[in-house]
Amino acid sequence: MDVLSDVITVARTGRPRSAYVRWHAPWRQQFASVPGSAGFQVILEGRCWLLSPHAAPVELGAGDVLFLPHGSGHTLADSPETAVTAPACTPDDPELPGPYTSDIVDRFGQGGPATVVLCGAYQLDPSRTHPLLLTLPDLIHLSADASRHPELPAAVQLLASEVGNPRLGTTATVPALLDTLLMYILRIWLAEQPTRGSTSGWAAALNDPAVTAALHAVHRDPAAPWTVAKLAAEAGLSRATFARRFTSMIGQPPLGYLTWWRMTTAARLLQATEAPLRSIAAQVGYTSEFAFANAFKRTHGLAPGAYRRMS
Repeated sequence: MDVLSDVITVARTGRPRSAYVRWHAPWRQQFASVPGSAGFQVILEGRCWLLSPHAAPVELGAGDVLFLPHGSGHTLADSPETAVTAPACTPDDPELPGPYTSDIVDRFGQGGPATVVLCGAYQLDPSRTHPLLLTLPDLIHLSADASRHPELPAAVQLLASEVGNPRLGTTATVPALLDTLLMYILRIWLAEQPTRGSTSGWAAALNDPAVTAALHAVHRDPAAPWTVAKLAAEAGLSRATFARRFTSMIGQPPLGYLTWWRMTTAARLLQATEAPLRSIAAQVGYTSEFAFANAFKRTHGLAPGAYRRMS
């Protein structure tokens, strides 16, 4: 596994949700703030405006993608001047018939020009949220530009087709496509960050071959008996230079990140599998179940068994 794949695999919990919605002007839809989630909006047809009390309105067109990593509240409308026409929407809205809802037509529009939006949310586990996600801005806006990142519109088209026209296998296909969309959003955003000369932050780290090599090694085999010297060898740097660079970019020393990742991986295994504690301990690098339990409790505040029972 690479770092970005693990960020998505570990952080997301439960089933993502999505809806294919058609609004007819005039319309104005508020989306409530949902802590512990990440939301997205993809403009499939027509135009609309992103409205925020803290920023100037932003006009959006077909192909534009919005990603809200922290579940921030926001508003979309056909015009900045349009008044509220519907109550605030949440991912668990009881009026939505299922997790993947197709072609909802708003009840408040008056037959004006249509805007079609693919919207949705990912539920995140705050106890397992990767620090990469914590450093993202409240809003990521990727403009429609197939020449710069053709994979994004391709994923959007596939997802819109499945949600807008459910068929045999859609229930299995949509979660995978939603994860793919999230992966492309994060990959594109990270690649577009100005990292030249930067010595801190995850964008800089994932564009630094040495630090990335060490991170991939930890994620590929968290059970390995890693030391700073062994990770420095993976990075192709001296021990001191590697430790200094890693800590500056990631915000914690190499072995601190290793322990955090091991305990985060263990938490996911406890929730997602019935594997015995001895097996989970071995998978994250502990030969002693007692030592594993102590490390886990220091990180999560609960013994592994109690954590599993609460899941």
